[in-house]
Amino acid sequence: MSLRIDILTLFPEMFGSFLGTSIPKRAAEKGLVDYKLTNIRDFATDAHLSVDDKPFGGGPGMIMMCPTVYDAVEAAEKQDPRTAIRILLTPQGQRFDQSMAEQFARRDRLLLIAGRYEGFDERIIAGLNPIEVSIGDYVLSGGELAAMVVIDAVVRLLPGALGAEDGAADETFADGLLEHPQYTRPREFRGMSVPDVLLSGNHAAIAKWRAEQRKMRTKERRPDLWQAFEERDK
Repeated sequence: MSLRIDILTLFPEMFGSFLGTSIPKRAAEKGLVDYKLTNIRDFATDAHLSVDDKPFGGGPGMIMMCPTVYDAVEAAEKQDPRTAIRILLTPQGQRFDQSMAEQFARRDRLLLIAGRYEGFDERIIAGLNPIEVSIGDYVLSGGELAAMVVIDAVVRLLPGALGAEDGAADETFADGLLEHPQYTRPREFRGMSVPDVLLSGNHAAIAKWRAEQRKMRTKERRPDLWQAFEERDK
């Protein structure tokens, strides 16, 4: 059965080109994933289709209200009997990483909630109990771009999505290390040459070189990852 990904947003039109391009598109065409978009505003009940209001206690910005978000989540979840893993995109959430992407890729159903404005009424978090996820320590205009990041990282991990059994096996972060340097034609370019070992045809030597390069690159560029790798490898 394919992975179902529900996306709850005020701007479903933002996802059209993304879901219809490259790996997200091919994965859907292969039946590996099924995307369902829900417009949160469709669940507004007043004449103005309000989804936000001023914060109690004063302050800047507008806050997304409970009723519309709850109703959108509950309506989406009724469409499929599988339990959805609720994911709220917020800069206050856990930092999204490859390990989290791998966990999500093993699920049957994900439900992503992309907010707007100043944030969510806290009762949305308390009552729906989503996993709060952040893609970095910065603020975006809404959760849509963050949702796309999560979707792309998860979908490419689905078996068959990349068109090769081990397509994601040696990518950056696959085992806690950065990826090794890659080269293609031409062999010489502006005084820069492809390392001889990659042209040797010696697969064992190539594998050894790549493993060494991964460690060296991680140590130089991401000492935090290198430290975690060394501690895990003890």
